[in-house]
Amino acid sequence: MSLKLVLIVEDERDLVKTLEYNLQREGFQTRSAFTGVDALRLAVEDPIPDLMILDLMLPDISGLELCRELRRTQTTRNIPIIILTARGEEIDRVVGFELGADDYVVKPFSVREFMLRVKAILRRGRSADEATARKKAENEKRVFGCLKVDVVAHRLWVDGQELRLTALEFILLNTLLTRKGWVQTREVLLSDVWGANADMSTRTVDAHIKRLRGKLGLAGRYIETVRGVGYRFASDEDAIGSDGGGV
Repeated sequence: MSLKLVLIVEDERDLVKTLEYNLQREGFQTRSAFTGVDALRLAVEDPIPDLMILDLMLPDISGLELCRELRRTQTTRNIPIIILTARGEEIDRVVGFELGADDYVVKPFSVREFMLRVKAILRRGRSADEATARKKAENEKRVFGCLKVDVVAHRLWVDGQELRLTALEFILLNTLLTRKGWVQTREVLLSDVWGANADMSTRTVDAHIKRLRGKLGLAGRYIETVRGVGYRFASDEDAIGSDGGGV
């Protein structure tokens, strides 16, 4: 099995050396970029990175704009991204998650905890692949109204048009779909989708639901908001409630 490749996008060279050392010690390959332009180039080089560590304060391109571009590009849109930054305000976190980041770490940080977060994100993707493989004998395609999901192939169609989701967005959608009709609290979704510790803000869920609804278009109305509680995937596509929108 080939080693997982992590692309580090950070202009603090001492921090890059620290991350390279610790990642390589844990058995990862690394590739490093000190500018946004270099990051865009290295992100599409073969082999494609399995994970990106992205600083927001780059000398040429805003890290948020870089994140947006990575999510727009077909080759890079599914690469998990950990934002690593000194900007720790809640609004910065929310914007980062809305743009498709999988985790958000504020400097200064514990290197040991950071390595655990890296492993957790990569393990999440592997666990999802293993879980879908075990279900091959089951119905591989789920259909709900204008929505069709191929769980094993990680593919999604709305009104016959295929859409692209990040790995995390796909897991979130599939979790809600398989529990349709049942309210899922934000805490439950954090635990089951992110595998997150309790100290991660529930706004993380809200940001990803908003982004997921936007990608789903008309099918986004199937994800209903249960105010003060959490979210529910509609049980009947012909009887969508009036509370289906909004976070």
